[in-house]
Amino acid sequence: MLSKKQDARHQIEFVSIDQLVPKDHLLRKIERVIDFSFIYDLVKEKYSEDHGRPSIDPVVLIKILFIQYLFGIPSMRRTIAEIKTNVAYRWFLGYGLTEEIPHFSTFSQNYIRRFKGTDIFEKIFTKILEEAIKHGLVNAEEVFIDSTHVKASANKKKYTKEIVEKEARTYQEKLEEEINKDREAHGKKPLKKIKKIKTKEVKVSKTDPDSGMLNKNGKEKIFAYSFHTACDKNGFVLGVKVEAANVHDSVMFQEVLEEVEKRVRKPKAIAVDAGYKNPYILKTIFDRQIIPSVPYTRPKTKDGFMKKHEFVYDEYYDCYICPQNEILTYVTTNREGYREYKSNPEKCKNCPLREKCTQSKDYTKRIFRHIWEGYVEEAEHLRHTPYCKEVYERRKETIERVFADLKEKHGLRWTTLRGKEKLSMQAMLVFAAMNLKKMALWLWRKGKGPFDISKLYSLFGVLKKILSRYIQPLLSVLRKQGLKFCFVNKLKDREKILYL
Repeated sequence: MLSKKQDARHQIEFVSIDQLVPKDHLLRKIERVIDFSFIYDLVKEKYSEDHGRPSIDPVVLIKILFIQYLFGIPSMRRTIAEIKTNVAYRWFLGYGLTEEIPHFSTFSQNYIRRFKGTDIFEKIFTKILEEAIKHGLVNAEEVFIDSTHVKASANKKKYTKEIVEKEARTYQEKLEEEINKDREAHGKKPLKKIKKIKTKEVKVSKTDPDSGMLNKNGKEKIFAYSFHTACDKNGFVLGVKVEAANVHDSVMFQEVLEEVEKRVRKPKAIAVDAGYKNPYILKTIFDRQIIPSVPYTRPKTKDGFMKKHEFVYDEYYDCYICPQNEILTYVTTNREGYREYKSNPEKCKNCPLREKCTQSKDYTKRIFRHIWEGYVEEAEHLRHTPYCKEVYERRKETIERVFADLKEKHGLRWTTLRGKEKLSMQAMLVFAAMNLKKMALWLWRKGKGPFDISKLYSLFGVLKKILSRYIQPLLSVLRKQGLKFCFVNKLKDREKILYL
């Protein structure tokens, strides 16, 4: 039978906004697992208690950002437009159906006047991570560290070329000290410090000078940022650092690792990709008594030529032995920390393997070995163990998945913000939102979600009082009577047995 629905758009009903939000909505699950009132303590010093106009609730400001990043909304203007028409968003903010939503510029003005230059967003990230740790959801025994590139809000054609000073490596002083010790042990003079400042030419964006030009594997050149991130085996983000995309991954490794140790614990193992497989990083990992899990890297040797691993290193005599059993002796240690080993040209001149060994015109084979090469070799040995293979295999379902969700579900394939400080704020809040979402969903599936935990504890307290006041005395009386009857019956049975 054909029927037509009556128009109920102007019908007046008595209904609360809470009735309109589904019981299993993500925002309900989030609201049940964390109390956002901790934000008041973080921002208290940024507000006056008795001067000025009434402010927008700071919890509302942060919740608006969480809505944006939880649902991957591309801009604040669009986020406010969505909140105006979305009942669940209004419920999450504590707003009524007809209450006016803050203007889209409200947060940016508060950021400039109150939050800029503070660590408030880092503290919010840390608080949410601590809640996940309390619930036993974080397992930092194995940690996965990597970086991903986020396209900057900058025109790739608008830049200037500038000559800048080369940044010194974070471990430069330690390396120079080790180099001079190594040279002295071999009877060489220590190297003098270079007074000349090294420079390089870089492309600096006119729109966002903090970003860096990215040219990876022959892809399109763009200005971008790198999000250097660490996560645990369950996919919870433990730390993040933002840097220009033209800064190598290995530079930020130690800072990210220190964040993990500060917030959670020292891991048992760390899985990294080939970009982190260098002597200093592996030395850092081993010195902290952590197991590195690294991938296979193809030898950087031309096809048809002998690989470095075909030459055996003799640690006792500090020399290399070639496949023809000839010795390559130590020559020097250069400023980069590499020892040079050289063969005897008289013996190499008529060697049957010379064409596969070297193209040198003076018939000399040279091999370079870093003073920390032993750490790389040890990592290579561990790479073949079942444990390290298993840990490295989990990268694709942990850190790689975190980056996939970051870009596909949470709107960070590119950024609309400019400047390293703002990007750091955004990174902290996006990863905090991802941790919050994961925590809420996991606790819901474990059965903790449908209940308000604090109310459940209160209920247990009431039941305990009733039990101790009324039921416990009754149970004790019954227990005594039961024991008495049991004893008497057994005694009677015993008498019967003896009588018989």
